Amino acid sequence: MTRHTLFGVALDPLTMDETVQRCLDAVRRGEQIEIGMVNAAKLVNMRRDPALAEAVAGCDLVLADGQAVVWAGRVLGVRLPERVAGIDLFMRLLAAAEVADIPVYLLGAQQEVLEMMLRQISERFPQLRVAGSRNGYFGDSEQEEIADSVADSGARLLFLGMTSPKKEIFTAGYGKRTGAHVVHGVGGSFDILAGITKRAPLVWQRMGLEWFYRTLQEPRRLGKRYLTTNAAFLAMTVRELIHRTPSAGSANRSHC
Repeated sequence: MTRHTLFGVALDPLTMDETVQRCLDAVRRGEQIEIGMVNAAKLVNMRRDPALAEAVAGCDLVLADGQAVVWAGRVLGVRLPERVAGIDLFMRLLAAAEVADIPVYLLGAQQEVLEMMLRQISERFPQLRVAGSRNGYFGDSEQEEIADSVADSGARLLFLGMTSPKKEIFTAGYGKRTGAHVVHGVGGSFDILAGITKRAPLVWQRMGLEWFYRTLQEPRRLGKRYLTTNAAFLAMTVRELIHRTPSAGSANRSHC
């Protein structure tokens, strides 16, 4: 399937079902897929952080994690069929792995949060084979050793519950070394699954207000960040729209 370019970033126009199938096909064929997820904030940060932009661009699949990205695509004439939320893909893959007996590795979050999440996973997916897990607090010098531990575990699906750009940098540098057939950075999904933070209700998600719901939970930490990145994303969209829309004068001259 041909990728579509939005804000200079190549995106895969896949539905959730298509993405899950691509991942399961990769496991079946013994291929490796690194998944990059982009929302409004990350697209803004990618313009400020070349290393992050390069890491995302190097992923085998790059998906629209944020509803704002899908809407911006519609405004700019770039068709993305739907939002593929990282946490929803995470849950779909866990369920599929339980059915198909695919071993998984969970890397990220604080140790206490990780343990809480593992308990929740064992209740929701009692037959799921967890090949290994580790908290996400480690230095750059430890990345190679951790990648080797994942490889030794035999895990076929690797989920990274770490913030950006750490998860993207790890994926770019060591994703292949882990031996996992699918590497998926799920961000704060470990916290949500552990019950530490609450996910926005479905109606908020459909309205593209999941960021606002999170801000209400952590206003001091997230308030300024979201307002800044959302304003920057809106400005990016407007500039791109102006750039893509020919002026009346140029349109008239084209018919002369």
